[in-house]
Amino acid sequence: MESDRSRSDLPAGVTFASIQSLGLGAAEDLARRAADRGYGSFWTAETTGPEAFATLAHVGARVGGLDLGTGVLAVQLRTPPLAAMGAATLQAAHPDQRILLGVGISSPVVVGKWHGATYGDRPVARMREYLELVRACLEGDRVDREAPDGGAGPGVTGFRLGVRLGDRRPELVLGALNERMLRLAGELADGVLLNYLPASAVPWCVEQVRTGEARAGRPTGSCTVYAYVHVGVCDPEAARPAARRDLFSYAVVPAYATAFERAGFADEVAALRTARAEGDRDAAVAAMSDRMCDEIDVCGDAAHIRSTVAAYRAAGVEVPVVMPLPWGEDRRRTVDETVDAAAGA
Repeated sequence: MESDRSRSDLPAGVTFASIQSLGLGAAEDLARRAADRGYGSFWTAETTGPEAFATLAHVGARVGGLDLGTGVLAVQLRTPPLAAMGAATLQAAHPDQRILLGVGISSPVVVGKWHGATYGDRPVARMREYLELVRACLEGDRVDREAPDGGAGPGVTGFRLGVRLGDRRPELVLGALNERMLRLAGELADGVLLNYLPASAVPWCVEQVRTGEARAGRPTGSCTVYAYVHVGVCDPEAARPAARRDLFSYAVVPAYATAFERAGFADEVAALRTARAEGDRDAAVAAMSDRMCDEIDVCGDAAHIRSTVAAYRAAGVEVPVVMPLPWGEDRRRTVDETVDAAAGA
């Protein structure tokens, strides 16, 4: 689903994912500030805070001119037709903006413990089926597809999208970390969303995406490379305890642990696993090193934030999506200064 807008010069985006606890007013303020400073898209995640489509509809109605993206929706919590309905409704409400339907396999904690759904296995097979079904639903034709063998995903019979759309359709973005999922993004998605990785890890990820494109016979660049860039205009020393807790909460997820190991943090992951096996949570959190914090959750002055965002672009990220880290003494001021600084990249 190619957009009529060039993908080679898209401006940076900004995400509400890191400050959802501040409420919808903060989402609106963030979007307005971003729009005023030349950002092109507004994204939100979905775990236990504001529901994603409602958040984007609210922001889109109050602040015009921004493309709207989910980063990401857990595929276990919405059937493919429901995801297509949500994205299509948002597209119908904002026909001049790109709707970026970002989906991902999430984690057992979010899906199973927090939402009581079945996480499942065979994540790549499940995601392939999900992307194919959502795309088929968005085309507007009748969709009939039996569930695949092995229970990798749902089946759909007799579904036809009842939302009227013009020429523009929502674009599919796949949240991906590791080789098979990155290559699947290149094969089937309009975009890939990277997350929790240093700029030095981007080129390998891009290579996997382009390999997937080539194997599917798609032109190079068919899949736009987005990445959440975690930055904050604040004192890095003071922010490190929060950064350690943040990275710990992801490093315990096997897929993220694999990505961290590949990015050069194998020692940190090994130390975390040892500490967890011994029941020492404090040591597990402390295993997230200063270097790991400084390369993934990047804090510093405005110049350092600008150079960090620029580094992700130079590494192959086509659309950096700024995730402002609210770790200063005044969270709202930190967010504002971070958005301002990153706009200069």
